[in-house]
Formats: sequence, structure tokens, C-alpha cells
Amino acid sequence: MPNRYRARFVNSLSGFKSVNLIGTQNENQQTNLAIFSSVVHLGANPALVGFVMRPDNGQRDTLNNIIASQHYTINQVSNAFYRNAHQTSARYPKEITEFSDSNLTPAYIKGVNAPFVAQSQLKYALRLKQILPIELNNSQFIIGEITHVICAENALQDDGYIDIEALQTVSVSGLDSYHLSQRLARLSYAKPDSYTSQISLSGAKKGHNQHD
Repeated sequence: MPNRYRARFVNSLSGFKSVNLIGTQNENQQTNLAIFSSVVHLGANPALVGFVMRPDNGQRDTLNNIIASQHYTINQVSNAFYRNAHQTSARYPKEITEFSDSNLTPAYIKGVNAPFVAQSQLKYALRLKQILPIELNNSQFIIGEITHVICAENALQDDGYIDIEALQTVSVSGLDSYHLSQRLARLSYAKPDSYTSQISLSGAKKGHNQHD
């Protein structure tokens, strides 16, 4: 396959993916903002999250900044600013911050040496824990531990579930197709001796089976 066709085709195979902006800064407080669709949950205790850094293209500002500062932020993208987020995928020179050219606003909290995206309604700060090289394609898997979470209160449910639809969080398929989701249902914890049932958004059981 031609290179660009192959890239679009293979990237589409994994279906819907989360889309996030990763915020970093270097030792001179020069900020960087980059869009990623590879962020994954690794564990709740400790709270670990990973993402894939693509093969070296000669400019890895996000990775270099994370190594230098040991801190970074992950900011979920919503319907209100997905076009701005997509703009950060452009290859800007190191001296130009993606925040300004994409019309997004950096925000800071005490103790975190990296910028958040002010427009994001669900964002969290991480401390670098491990970098795993993937020799098969010269990429790297970056693992961080969550230290702070900022979330709009209306999305947080009684049982700890975060209703990302309430935040109009978007997903991405392929490299450039953005989507809003529609929830089918929340389902109870699956057990071998009973069929799962639907539960309410807040986590309470609704009392009827969803066996069709």
C-alpha cells in the first residue's frame, strides 16, 4: 500500500479511541501541547496511565519535556474545542507553542510543573514512572502515576463513575475523524451465576434484566 493510505487504513482498524492533549514544558517554561489517541488505563492502585510515543522523527518535544520535568498533564478533548485540539498535530518549530496557535489556554496548579488545558473539563496531572522502549518499531510506552485530577462536578457519579458524555467528550477513529458517543446502558458487575442487569447512571440497580 502507499504510505499514507496504509497509515489511514491501519489506524482505522482499532476503532474508536480516546483523544487527549498532553501538556508539557521544558526547563525554560517553554510549553508544548500535543494530541494523542493512545492513552490507556493501566491500574487504579497505584493510579497508572500509559501512552505510546511514536517512532523518533527528529523532534520529540513532548518526550524530552517529560524527561526533563518529570511532570505532564493529560486533558480530555470535548466537542467545544476538538478543532483546536486537532491543530496541535501540526509540526510546529520548537520555539512556537501550540497553545497560542490553536487558541487554547494554559492553566497551572501548585506542585505540577506542566500546563493544563483550561478548556478541558476532565484533566489530570502525572509524574513520570517508567519509559518502556518498544524495539519492534522504535516507539516508546510512557507510564505515569496520576497525582491530581480536575473534573467538572456534574460528571462525577455517586459510585465514582465519570459520565464523559455529560462533558461532551469526543473520540477519534483513524487519524482525523472525530465522534460524539451515545450511551447504550451501564451494566452491573458480571457474575457466572446470573445474567447482567442494567444499572442507573449513578450506579444503582434498576431491577430488571437486559436479556434479549
